[in-house]
Order: sequence, then structure tokens, then C-alpha cells
Amino acid sequence: MTSTPSSTCTVLSNESMGGGNFCLRLEISGEWERSSPGQFVMLSPVAPSQFRFSDPLLPRPMAIYRTNATSSGSGIVIDVAYKVVGRGTALMRAALPGSLMTVVGPLGQGFTKPGDGIGAVLIGGGTGIASLYEHARTLSNHCRTVVLLGANTAEMILGRVDFEGLSLELRVATEDGSLGSHGLVTDLLPSTLEEMPRSHIYACGPTSMMREVAAIAARRRIPCDVSIENNMACGIGVCLGCAIPLGEGKGFALVCTDGPVFDCKTLGWEDC
Repeated sequence: MTSTPSSTCTVLSNESMGGGNFCLRLEISGEWERSSPGQFVMLSPVAPSQFRFSDPLLPRPMAIYRTNATSSGSGIVIDVAYKVVGRGTALMRAALPGSLMTVVGPLGQGFTKPGDGIGAVLIGGGTGIASLYEHARTLSNHCRTVVLLGANTAEMILGRVDFEGLSLELRVATEDGSLGSHGLVTDLLPSTLEEMPRSHIYACGPTSMMREVAAIAARRRIPCDVSIENNMACGIGVCLGCAIPLGEGKGFALVCTDGPVFDCKTLGWEDC
């Protein structure tokens, strides 16, 4: 296991994306290896020198939503898209521009690339959409890319405006019918695959959604990567708290180091 350096980062902005979603923009001042789509960071909402015992002890795993070079080209800026669900993310929401945080990353295994002549179908639900944007941005320059996004309501579709700004095909499903198709985002997948039988699927979202995506991929014998969202304490394979069952009784894998991206065929979905 190789160590990944901890860096201090500066909050550049912390803005609403609508629907209870927020985007935290961070400038990394320390060492940072080039990340690949699908990787994540462990983020502490305070710098080490500012830690208080009332703050959450453990960092929070966060998908890297987007990366960009700084205006000078000498550093890196990362965006983290998130929803407030507890004390850690509440502290993230309270962070003001100029405040400091601690980041460890990039971590984990990212998405694979589709083969030559293969299209890409990305399907995301809820906060899982945050794991897909950077991959969609990369793929849209190289192959036909269709993105399927779903949420309860139109407002809750994370990053919809950002996806609309890419050179790809965007299709949306909402459970209340307020935008796009009325129903689940997985309802859009079979017809999309009829159009694109030579495709690679990439999915992130609720487990029930990804279980259905994996079943569809298996029936059609289409390769499928899934990004798993699990609670993590360390992010580097030490605590073993993010174990996920493999299929065929082959034991367990660690989401933080073996994933978060897995070939869907390798997982034991009946036990997930």
C-alpha cells in the first residue's frame, strides 16, 4: 500500500447547485497527483491547525466532480458536489471562501475506457451523479456518449446544467414527471442500448439502481462499470470498514482501494 499525501486546500467558492445540492471548489496547494475520472478524496472540513474536538474526527469520502488547472496553470482546482446529510457535510456547507480544509487524494480506482468503436452510456441517480461528470466530459471528446440522469424531481438532478454544456446526449427521468420521462432512470436504459448495442455502461447511484443496471448489462452481455458509494473511515485500506461482497463466494473487496469502481460482474449483488 502506497501512502497518499495530505494537502491543505483553500475554499474558492461554495455555491448551491439547486435541489439541496452544493458545489465546493477547492484550490490544492500541496502535492497532487493527476486524478482519473471515478477517483475520490478524503476531505476534512477544517485544516489540521484548526481542528477542534467538537469537529468530526474522521474525514468524509467525496467524489471528484471536476478538475481544472488554476488560472496560472501551476496548480489544480477540484470541485466536490455534495448534499448536506450530517455534521461533516454541514461544516462543509458552512465553509467560506478563503477558509482552509484538508484533503487526501486522489484515491481509489477510476473508470476504465471503452474499447475502440464502442460508445459510452453513463447512468446516474441522486448524489451518485457526482462521480460521472468528469468521465462524461472526457468521453464526450472521444466517442458517442449518452448520459442518463434521474432524481425525484427536476430540481434535484445534480449538475444538469453542467452536463447540458457538454457535447453529448442527455436524457433525464424524474419520479414526479417534472422533467423528461416520468419514472426511474433505469427505464431509459433498455431503449438507449437498443440504439447503441456496442456500448460500455458506467453507473453510480443507489444500490437498487445499480443492481438493476447490472442485471440489464448481464442480459445484454454489455460491459459495465459501477462506482460504489460506501461509508469510509480511512480511504486507504487500513480500517476495512468499506468491505463489499464479491460474487460466487469469492470473499470481499475494499471499496476504497479495490474500487470505488468495479466491473459489475464481480460483485455479489444479492448481498449488497
